[in-house]
Order: sequence, then C-alpha cells, then structure tokens
Amino acid sequence: MKQFFAFVKKEFDHILRDTWTTAILILLPVIMLILFGYAMNTDVKDTPFAVIDPSRDEATRAIVERLAASEYFALDRYLADGDEADRAFRDGEIGLAVEFSANFRESMLRSGDARIALVADGSDPNNAITLVNYATGIAGAWLRDNSGTAEMPYEIAAATRVLYNPEMKSAYNFVPGVMGMVLMLICAMMTSISITREKETGTMEVLLVSPVNPLLILLAKTVPYFALSCVNLATIIAFAVFLLRVPVAGSLALLVFVSLLFIFTALSLGILISSMVRQQFVALLISGMGLMMPIMILSGMMFPIENMPIALQAVAQAIPAKWYISATRKIMIKGAGLSAIWKETAVLAAMACALMAASLKQFKTRLE
Repeated sequence: MKQFFAFVKKEFDHILRDTWTTAILILLPVIMLILFGYAMNTDVKDTPFAVIDPSRDEATRAIVERLAASEYFALDRYLADGDEADRAFRDGEIGLAVEFSANFRESMLRSGDARIALVADGSDPNNAITLVNYATGIAGAWLRDNSGTAEMPYEIAAATRVLYNPEMKSAYNFVPGVMGMVLMLICAMMTSISITREKETGTMEVLLVSPVNPLLILLAKTVPYFALSCVNLATIIAFAVFLLRVPVAGSLALLVFVSLLFIFTALSLGILISSMVRQQFVALLISGMGLMMPIMILSGMMFPIENMPIALQAVAQAIPAKWYISATRKIMIKGAGLSAIWKETAVLAAMACALMAASLKQFKTRLE
C-alpha cells in the first residue's frame, strides 16, 4: 500500500506542478457551466426597431409605445421611407421595421383597411420569425384592447416581409458562423503547436542561437500556415456557394480580404498560445476545447449576444470570431460594402496587432 500511495502522491505532484493542466481541470467545468447557463438563451430582447409612420396619429403612436414598452423591442428611430430602412438593415442598426399605412386611424375607423407592414432581417431566420411573432402579438393585443366598443368595428391587416432571406433558409445564418468557427479553430490549433513542438523536440536551441530577429521567427512560423489557410478558405467559400447555395451578395474581394485578416488574427492567437505553454497537448487543449465553447456560444453563431448578461456581452467583444461572423453575414447575405463593416475590420486588425505583439513579448529568447 505504501507504494500505491507513493504513486498517487507522485501523480498529484505531477498534475499540480503543471499550472496549465490544473487550471484546465478546475476552471473548464466552471466556465462551461456559466456559458451554458447564462449564454444559451433563445429569447430575443431589446431588439432595436424603426418606424415608418406617415400619419403620426393617435393609433400609430399607441402601437409604437406598446412595442417600445415591451421587453422585446427598443425604439431606435423614425424613418422617412423604405430606402432609409434598407440602409439601417444593411448596417445592422435595426432588426425590425414597422411601417404604417397612410391615414392609419382614419382608414381603420372608416374602411377597416388600415395596414401594418412588418419588415424583418432574414439573415438570421430564427430571429426574424421570433421578432415578427412578437410584434404581431403586441399589435394584436392592442387591437383587442381597443375594439371592445361597437363604434370601433375595425380590423388591422399585418403584412410581413423578410429581407435578404425571403425563403428563410437556415444555411444563410449558420454558414457564416461555421466559417468563423472552422477557420478560428483550425488556424489557432495549427500554430499553437508550432513553438511547443520545438520545445518538446529540443530544437528550440537552434532557433534561439540563430541571428534571426524574434519577430521574424514568429512570422516565419505563421507564413506556411497562412498559405494552407488560404486553401481552406477557398474550399469553404466554394462549398458554401456551390453546394449550400448561399450567395455572396456583396464583393467577393472584400469577403476574401476580411477572411484573410481574420485568418492572420487566428494564427496570431495560436502563436501566442504556443509561446505561453510548453507541451503540445496543453496547447491543443487550449486552442481546441478552450476556444470551441466561447466561439460557439459567445460569437453570435448560435445565440444572439444582445440577450446575454452584460458581463458575457463584454467577454464576447474580445472573441475575434464574433467580429468576423458579423462582417461575413453583412457581406454575403446583405451585400454590404466596406462602409458597413469598417468597425469589424478595424477591430480584427487591432486584435491581430495586439496578439502578435503579445506573442513577441511572451517569446523567450533564453531556455529555462
């Protein structure tokens, strides 16, 4: 029994000496519980909506106030026409537009042909259906509350229009998300083992005694994987367009540019992981399991970020895939240009520079 307990103690010492393994074993279940418990929320809340209201009468104001008072919607602005609504949808500023017919209250009382048009963003079909159902229910509740008297025998007809994805194909939503997840995981995993492999095989000394600048060493580690990732990108785009029939409504060149920027960001993250840890196994755990859950849950790929707690929304801003998926949806589904994705592009560029700078600082020029 003494030998048994000695081996048990040795194994405990081995685990506890490796801080990365200990952190993964202890923190990963807690992180997964928090993510699944708070972030996996299919409810849609506080969605910004715009109103096109040529009449501005008592009835339209009452319906707008009821929509804004609900937990599902937040009034963003009044718009002059449908062209302004199209621009707001393309820039991702609103999720729903409510358009009232002219002389709404008068038509409602006299002829009963007052109409409300609900226009939703179909780049996320599930969200679009949910928003239209919420708005229809709220408008219908107002109608029931105000039609109890005999002198108001009217009916409101609601017309629904879904932008960018009229057939409500789910591929329009999940393909950009899968592109972000696949590129992020593959790129980060490929480079996360590049330096740790040198450490484990004992060839790190050759790199350290060479006259090459550390920055050039890191870039040299990145270039081959960048080239391989370009092949992966071409395959993914071809698969999405020709097999899944997801169109590239915007500029293909802009999509490729943003994708290459995202690839370099993901590779830089892998280099940083590789510089921080000693073992390939730990690097793969962090770049694989450690990144998969945040990407799936906090990037907007599966669940709306706006519905999550404020703390998780803040964490989501630090995930590169969140910005890439947002930009990709705007380019592929909405046909947006650079003016609509400048924020996502700037954030990805800043993240790439920050990650490469952190990798350079973490890169040790002496063996411990």
